[in-house]
Amino acid sequence: MTTRDHPGVIAPPPLIYLGFLLAGYGVGQLVSEPSLGLNVDLRRGLAFVLVISGLLLDGIAAGTFRRLGTPPEPWKPTTALATGGLYKYSRNPIYVGFAVTYAGFAIAMDSPVALALLVPCLIVVDRFVIAREERYLTTKFGAEYQAYQGKVRRWL
Repeated sequence: MTTRDHPGVIAPPPLIYLGFLLAGYGVGQLVSEPSLGLNVDLRRGLAFVLVISGLLLDGIAAGTFRRLGTPPEPWKPTTALATGGLYKYSRNPIYVGFAVTYAGFAIAMDSPVALALLVPCLIVVDRFVIAREERYLTTKFGAEYQAYQGKVRRWL
């Protein structure tokens, strides 16, 4: 019997975020959701800052993985633990970046429903992606990963 060398996440995390964002926007359009109530220039500026910030977080965090020679994709085998850079502050800076980017797009789309669906999206990612990744990393790296878990928070 062979064991798989990946966490077995339910779906690629970017697709989970995108699915919730599009579902929120779609539902909002169906129910004629109200506006977020922000001045257009403020809304655009805030959305821009959030999207760029989220993408920067993602790029920096993924770059850490690449420098270590391990893939950032959770459906591929992990070959090294990332504990430096952004990973000193969050065990999941890529998912934090996705959340920031999601919020920026929801604000850009002026969609309170999409923005509200960020919370259930994060619960799905936490329970069905991160929990699986952490079980996998604990099995693969044992005490080293458990010590890291004891020092660094899951999200922020």
